[in-house]
Amino acid sequence: MPPVIEARNLTKRYGQLTALEGVTFAIQAGECFGFLGPNGAGKMSTVKMIHCSSPVTAGDLEVFGMDVRREPRTIKARIGVCQQEDNLDPDFSVKKNLTVFARYFGIPAIAAEERARELLEFMGLWERRDARIRELSGGLKRRLVIARALVNRPDLLILDEPTTGLDPQSRHQVWDRVRTLRKQGKTILLTTHYMDEAQTLCDRLVIMDHGTILVEGPPAELVRSRVGREVVEISGFPQALVGFMRERGWSFETDTDRLWIYTDTGEAVFTAACTIRGRSTPSSRPLCLSRT
Repeated sequence: MPPVIEARNLTKRYGQLTALEGVTFAIQAGECFGFLGPNGAGKMSTVKMIHCSSPVTAGDLEVFGMDVRREPRTIKARIGVCQQEDNLDPDFSVKKNLTVFARYFGIPAIAAEERARELLEFMGLWERRDARIRELSGGLKRRLVIARALVNRPDLLILDEPTTGLDPQSRHQVWDRVRTLRKQGKTILLTTHYMDEAQTLCDRLVIMDHGTILVEGPPAELVRSRVGREVVEISGFPQALVGFMRERGWSFETDTDRLWIYTDTGEAVFTAACTIRGRSTPSSRPLCLSRT
């Protein structure tokens, strides 16, 4: 079966700025594929070209086997897009945001009403169907935007950073709905800043930075190959421990008062770190060993 999306040497430039440089990837039917990376990595530029809202500068990009340059209208009709920004209509109720949007796809009024009820029940919003947009929390708005993206029963659902800015409970509610769609066989393209989100939802992902793909593969495999199977987390670490790790070539990161050591031999590293920290600055603050 041909890929749902196939990009070959895809490039995007805005004047003198190169946002994407020679990117190649393929997304298969029924998988959740993630684009992970910081702001400016090239995720947004890639997604905009896929849903035909921004022209390709160079390279080839096909969606459903169609060239995005030649058949953008046909491609758009088969895609649902959940954008980052809240662009719901504040003058409409929750349900009317869906029924009006459905008309853009030529869905008859009666069918649009049925579709709206089906989607609002699926997203846990039916009880709020008559509420105005300003009455909704951030998490409820995100769920409504996802429901709207599903109005046309798309063959491809694009979720552009769907949980950015949400509280933990709202994030997990969105994740639950996305997992359900994934189990139903929906092809999903997800962009995110969060590795835990990608690891929870994605079958495969690419990590991007400065307009290029750094690595590609299943999340668990990438974590094992790039980070290690275990993480030792230390609060209140002494500088002596940093020097000790550098001497041994350990992979680690630090912030203001925490340190993370990435390793495949967690117990040994944990014991050594405890010993060094105890010698330098005895502390009751915890060390934590976790497995990735």
